[in-house]
Amino acid sequence: MSAGEPADARTVTLEKAPAPAPAARGRARRFWSTRRLPAAVVALLALAGAGLLLYDVAAVRADRPAMAWRRRLAGELATRPLDDPWVLGGAAAAMAIGLWLLVLALTPGLRTVLPMRRTTPDVRAGLDRAAAALVLRDRAMEVSGVQSVKVLAGRRKVKVAAVSHFREPERVRADLDVVIGEGMHGLGLARPLRRSVRVRRPRKR
Repeated sequence: MSAGEPADARTVTLEKAPAPAPAARGRARRFWSTRRLPAAVVALLALAGAGLLLYDVAAVRADRPAMAWRRRLAGELATRPLDDPWVLGGAAAAMAIGLWLLVLALTPGLRTVLPMRRTTPDVRAGLDRAAAALVLRDRAMEVSGVQSVKVLAGRRKVKVAAVSHFREPERVRADLDVVIGEGMHGLGLARPLRRSVRVRRPRKR
């Protein structure tokens, strides 16, 4: 804090690395999302495309003319060069969709769920990040001198921003750091989160 800074604007910030978690039975991995919506969309599009193509092939086998879209598509593919902007754009779009589907298939998803410690190999539990932030916020409001507090729980870090209205920010910050540390330990998370505690005076109106 600079010498000319007013007392009401004083801010104290502390950031601590996570403490090592106690040993647990079994490794707690992230939860995988079912991703029903992307899977349903891809399945419906593939089903519609395959059904339309099979219908047109069967119609041609029955001595009926092919659909206009297939004749036009075949003509375009036969006449357009590979460096045509439409060909390059279609290839880029297909590649982007394919990469997106690969990312969905290879990543767990459910970023809002924090895995908890496993006490038995057959039981898995997770805690929503919003619920974890709410629990820590309730614990922080119990600290003397805290007027208001905002808690954001991420995948690797918890950010606490509090406003102190009658105690010194340094003392409030120290008490908050202890309370938040105890609260995080009580959540039973598999991976300890780093925490950042910030305390300031209320702004003058």
